[in-house]
Amino acid sequence: MIIRTRRDIPSSQITDERLYLRRREFITLAGAGVATAAAACAEGAQAQRPPALAGVRPGPFGTSEARTPYEDVTTYNNFYEFGADKGDPARHAGGLRTRPWTVRIDGECQKPADYQVEDLIKPNALEERVYRLRCVEGWSMVIPWVGFPLARVIARAEPGTRARFVEFTTLLDPRQMPGQRDPVLEWPYVEGLRLDEATHPLAILAVGLYGATLPNQNGAPLRLVVPWKYGFKSIKAIVRIRFVEKQPVTAWQRQNPREYGFYSNVNPEVDHPRWSQARERRIGEFFKRRTLMFNGYGDEVASLYAGMDLRRNF
Repeated sequence: MIIRTRRDIPSSQITDERLYLRRREFITLAGAGVATAAAACAEGAQAQRPPALAGVRPGPFGTSEARTPYEDVTTYNNFYEFGADKGDPARHAGGLRTRPWTVRIDGECQKPADYQVEDLIKPNALEERVYRLRCVEGWSMVIPWVGFPLARVIARAEPGTRARFVEFTTLLDPRQMPGQRDPVLEWPYVEGLRLDEATHPLAILAVGLYGATLPNQNGAPLRLVVPWKYGFKSIKAIVRIRFVEKQPVTAWQRQNPREYGFYSNVNPEVDHPRWSQARERRIGEFFKRRTLMFNGYGDEVASLYAGMDLRRNF
């Protein structure tokens, strides 16, 4: 029996099978008319792509797996500031003003400052990194992100000896973000990493995908990407990066600590209280696949958690 709290999100809103069902119908029918409609839809998405980013070079740690189509990456999202349905961000995020955009970096550091987002990006230093994204609801994607190492921003701020964690905060503006008018979460959205996690070479701040500027619905103008953790750790539309001594209380921890832990590493051996995490469905595929420990990045990150109980520290 599941005991629901006032702020629980209905599972019908969290687990949206519509995209999967569309794919299944496409495979079953496989008619010329369906194929034509799908092609037209993809062509429309292509026409709406944001401007290309200059000076992007291949980055390390990529995967050779097939990339999830741009249309799916940009229309099937979790971004609760624009609604709980997977299609809400694409429908409602277009009006978000992403320039000018200020990011405050403060807390336990030697060089706190307010930066325009452009000031955080070194010229010709953007990298494309093709990372897997695994969401706690059971679906996954492979996305060619464009960004730069989070460690670069952290080094610039010079964290003090008391800094043990990094806390991230999303923009709070219910006028632009209609989902924030709903108390489904305690706004603004807050996430956090341990400092050694944040400085790991895999962790990046993304400003684009598929070689183009990051669409609003995917977290523009600046989002975190931590590929060995569940997707909700990758906070979007960041306005503050703060160095703190104590472990931050994150948005999902605050909403339901029984279901969402601070670390949120992809661990197929630890079930979500309402579903198994042992398998996942890659968007665009019919059959499920086995979920990999640390989302397949164990060789790179397992040492960060040596000696920890990853069931207790979920």
